[in-house]
Amino acid sequence: MFNIIVKNNYDEVSLEAFKVMQKALKKENPVLGLATGSSPIGLYQNMIRDHKENGTDYSKVLTWNLDEYVGIPRTHEQSYWTFMHENLFNGIGIPDANVHVPRGDVEDEEAECAAYEESMKGHTIDLQVLGIGTDGHIGFNEPGASFDSLTHLMDLKEQTRKDNARFFNNDINLVPKRAITMGLATIMRSRAIVLIATSEHKADAVFGMIRGEITEECPASILQKHPDVTVILDEGAASKL
Repeated sequence: MFNIIVKNNYDEVSLEAFKVMQKALKKENPVLGLATGSSPIGLYQNMIRDHKENGTDYSKVLTWNLDEYVGIPRTHEQSYWTFMHENLFNGIGIPDANVHVPRGDVEDEEAECAAYEESMKGHTIDLQVLGIGTDGHIGFNEPGASFDSLTHLMDLKEQTRKDNARFFNNDINLVPKRAITMGLATIMRSRAIVLIATSEHKADAVFGMIRGEITEECPASILQKHPDVTVILDEGAASKL
């Protein structure tokens, strides 16, 4: 079931997402599923501000990230390990022992997928943060990914690599071709989900997710089956609803 909230701009969207996050943080030992990309940065900035100004304690929070590129080291400036530390973890005082991000720089990637899925056993994500790709992907579950998928390897579509080239000096040849990602079934185990989308170029994907057929060709459409999804949009992203 979707709770759809439309705000005027990115800052308002980010603040609304932070209000959803605050509810999850009231739990004694919150478990968060986190995303990368430009969509959640404003949310993370609000979390850092909350820690610094209000003294909110993040030391008992456990986190699992959605995904990681295959073939680049954690020290790479565009690894999601680096992204999360620069945009959130370093600013909220969370111990590295509580942080989980897949490793994309291992020899046995299939074993890493299995180990990452296993690491979540005994935990249920209280709030999963999502963005959405222009082709409807969530995490790196591209069109055609199985609704039954657990953490797995994914070949990235050319469109996704084009969209992400802006982070790699606008050179698609520098964008990794594969990623490790939580599967769609993994994501659906979360108690609650908050999905952030802004700008008109996300409008078709948002429409497919909310109003379209439930199909693996639009991976985000599986969220129609989840009982607690808050979708926070700006007017551009909501323009086709």
